[in-house]
Amino acid sequence: MNILITGCSTGIGYFCAKQLKQDGYNVYATCRDMKDVKKLQKEGLKAYKLDVCDSNNIKETLSLILEDCEEKLDVLFNNAGYGQPGAVEDVSKSVLKEQFETNVFGPWELTNLILPYMRNNGFGRIIYNSSVLGFISMAYRGAYNSSKYALEGLCDTMRQELLGSGVDIVLIEPGPIHSNFRKNALKKFNENIDVNSSVHKDVYKKTLKRLESSEDGPFTLKEEAVYFALKKAINSKKPKARYRVTFPTHLFWFLKRILSTKLLDKILIKAG
Repeated sequence: MNILITGCSTGIGYFCAKQLKQDGYNVYATCRDMKDVKKLQKEGLKAYKLDVCDSNNIKETLSLILEDCEEKLDVLFNNAGYGQPGAVEDVSKSVLKEQFETNVFGPWELTNLILPYMRNNGFGRIIYNSSVLGFISMAYRGAYNSSKYALEGLCDTMRQELLGSGVDIVLIEPGPIHSNFRKNALKKFNENIDVNSSVHKDVYKKTLKRLESSEDGPFTLKEEAVYFALKKAINSKKPKARYRVTFPTHLFWFLKRILSTKLLDKILIKAG
């Protein structure tokens, strides 16, 4: 089985690429930076440079991969993404566009380029690494929340449009997972949020403390938790539309169904 994974430099993508190869799959691991590509190649992976924000790079790299697998790409795991912290009123239009470019537009462009080949083969699994924040919203994460909500809406639509094609659309919805997510979010926060001029600067002190912490928060699981969900999505004859990972994801899915919006907001604010 041939599997393409984006965002393999660290964390979930790196772990899944290594583990899938070890389990006997033919894996195409991709990263945005060449230094990470070379690292993966030294570790024995088929690795390519793929920046989901660069349309030309997407097309060039996909062409190489399709040639190598003789146009029989079975699985796409859209894993690349990051979180932009900050209050919605402090996020500029350009910063919000950048968030959507990486988390939504790029992965969707890659999906649409691969779909004709999967349709032709009569089989395919397109799997997205979404988030618990794809169906509930937490304060000071508006850019990320909205990108994941958009992703889930697109997936729900395409799942209906692809019915009967042999191509399945699957969402994995992790909560807290051990990775470089906070480290990358801290970098984006420092780059794009003007703390001192914001009415939220007191809250941002807590945000910085959380992002700078090297300790995982409660209920955090290792990357293998996502890997187990990914394997189920790949191997199941009838994959679920959603695989929820971590206790918070299951909890908030339940609470959203039974609580009023105002009560859920209070719980989310306290949890944030």
